[in-house]
Amino acid sequence: MLLTLTEKPLLKYFETGWPPIDDNLHLILLLTLLLLVFGFVFLVKKIPYFNWFSKQKVRVEIGKSRLYYPEFIKLTITNTGNADVDFDRPKLIFDNWWMKRKFKISGVEGRNIYPLFLEKGKTHTLNIDLSPFYGYDRKLRSFPKISIEIFSLKGKYLGKHTVFLRKTLIKF
Repeated sequence: MLLTLTEKPLLKYFETGWPPIDDNLHLILLLTLLLLVFGFVFLVKKIPYFNWFSKQKVRVEIGKSRLYYPEFIKLTITNTGNADVDFDRPKLIFDNWWMKRKFKISGVEGRNIYPLFLEKGKTHTLNIDLSPFYGYDRKLRSFPKISIEIFSLKGKYLGKHTVFLRKTLIKF
């Protein structure tokens, strides 16, 4: 089929050296149809059938103990979707202009609580003490921004929230 649709325009091109304007429509339609078919097949393979109607949505919030240079931050994760979520350990990111330090939080006070199953409509709260991180690396105290990223156990990105720990001249 591909050969019959492209045979006539190719013969005319080789005879005259100019591509025919009226016969290019078949080639354009064929390429468009192939692109649509491959795009549909890619989307069907990328999105599993059972997840087409169930959406995993998570709202991530960070609260601070003080406005500037807080000692504790409070992580609140709320499942706002219509499906239950299994999420992995949250990733705590200290961010400077050109450097980022990433830590995975496994639990509190020596207890491992992640991975965690969160039903729809439920909320999970975790108080995080920043002093162990500052004790690990003193330079982290000068980093102005903290972010927390949440991923599902399958590796799907669920959400992120960012707060500033100190004043900066430019918000980046």
